[in-house]
Amino acid sequence: QVQLVESGGGLVQTGGSLRLSCAASGGTFSSSGVAWFRQSPGKERELVAAMSWSGGGTAYARSVEGRFTISRDNAKNTAYLQMNSLRPEDTAIYYCAVGSGGGVDAAVVQYDYWGQGTQVTVSS
Repeated sequence: QVQLVESGGGLVQTGGSLRLSCAASGGTFSSSGVAWFRQSPGKERELVAAMSWSGGGTAYARSVEGRFTISRDNAKNTAYLQMNSLRPEDTAIYYCAVGSGGGVDAAVVQYDYWGQGTQVTVSS
């Protein structure tokens, strides 16, 4: 069983930056794929970024490519999402997820464990 706790969300102006963290405990984080998803009211949960267990593979939503960077520190059992040049449309609850498959996956169903989410609000 893996427990995930996100932090780093908040209110920021358009063009600003935030860094989200996802601290994992229990289980085998270092051999698991990790991803960040987001969900805003009335919309489905969507992939923002994903990274393989080794960090060698990554994937990004087209809408965040070039602005967001996913990373992980397996020694610290922590994943990060650096978000730059934030836009109002980035406003959502951001969730960290871990999948035992270890790869880069876009589908929600591929992830076994989820954090409680952290709110990101970008004001115009």
